[in-house]
Amino acid sequence: MAQINPSILSADFARLAEEAKAVEGADWLHVDVMDNHFVPNLTLGVPIVESLRRATETPLDCHLMIEDPDRWAPQYVEAGAGSVTFHAEAAAAPVRLAREIRAKGARASMALKPATPIEPYEDLLPELDMLLIMTVEPGFGGQPFLDVMLPKIRRTRELISKHGLELWLQVDGGVSATTIERCAEAGADVFVAGSAVYGANDPADAVRTLRSMAERSTASAPWACGH
Repeated sequence: MAQINPSILSADFARLAEEAKAVEGADWLHVDVMDNHFVPNLTLGVPIVESLRRATETPLDCHLMIEDPDRWAPQYVEAGAGSVTFHAEAAAAPVRLAREIRAKGARASMALKPATPIEPYEDLLPELDMLLIMTVEPGFGGQPFLDVMLPKIRRTRELISKHGLELWLQVDGGVSATTIERCAEAGADVFVAGSAVYGANDPADAVRTLRSMAERSTASAPWACGH
């Protein structure tokens, strides 16, 4: 089943509690954490995550675009995140970190920037609950989708199937009504959508529409035929 995770990065930061409630039909609320070091932008941190946790029933999916996630990621679990994503390029000990996130009670996820191949991380996949393939360069919302990531999504889905894993495959960056079907056909089943949701007149309806489009595309996708 396709999951839609609206990105709070595209919301009105002056009205975060209201913006979170506007998409309560979503599967997760995606929270982008940036430190102005790993990526050239600075967003929100642990206190905002704690506030969002109190403001919405929707589980929080925290994407850490930060240096030294080995040190900081556990704090986001403690702040209330149900899923924490760290970057392969930033983690010193990804297996240990994934296990620590899981031990604290959250889903462990690892992200790959566009230029980072999946193949070197094949043996790590059983340690994860989700893998995130960035379909834009991380750091800013509103960027156009990179079609060149579709083969990487397909290769990742093949590796997941090869090992028989119940691993979610998330895409983040430029996901919209014009790109979500291609992502689903390639093998993604979790979709982060920012401006496509929060730029719509009715964010909740945008979530439903995107989910329906993804599920329709998944139903006819070769990778899903055995599911």
